[in-house]
Amino acid sequence: MLRGENVGLRARYTEDIPILVTELYDDVVNSSRAESKPWRPITPGSNDPRLVVDDTAEGHVPFSVVELDGGTLVGAATLWGIDNHHRSAHIGLGMLPSARGKGYGTDVVAVLCHYGFVVRGLQRLQIETLADNVAMLRSAERNGFVREGVLRSSAWVMGEFLDEVVLGLLARDWKPESKV
Repeated sequence: MLRGENVGLRARYTEDIPILVTELYDDVVNSSRAESKPWRPITPGSNDPRLVVDDTAEGHVPFSVVELDGGTLVGAATLWGIDNHHRSAHIGLGMLPSARGKGYGTDVVAVLCHYGFVVRGLQRLQIETLADNVAMLRSAERNGFVREGVLRSSAWVMGEFLDEVVLGLLARDWKPESKV
């Protein structure tokens, strides 16, 4: 397990899947805001790649996020789009409703940065998020990410186009203690 201040990132367990489906993926609005594809229901027992881990997939590393104090599942995180040639990847995360607003997102981003830069030897990490996702923007910036641009009206979400913000962080600029 990778450990932050308050959360750990560990392998996805089979018993995590029903909780993630019910609390993250079955929430149509939240799921529509987080995914780059239209929402669709997930059939129980499905091998949907958002849930079931394919340990042979090189470019995608999913984690379950747990509280260090007690081990309660609080979300999901991933390093995706891993490009070993350019040594870059993207960060994604989703916190269960009961875990939001507790600072866990900032901790998850910090742990993913450690995994990307220290464990994987990557040179660049990137986050794309909706412009109104204040919690994600704050978590990213507290970990040293810099806003690199806005993709105007690039995301179709629940009947409207929304702007996306692109944030990046280079290994040379990353400071593990850069959280505010």
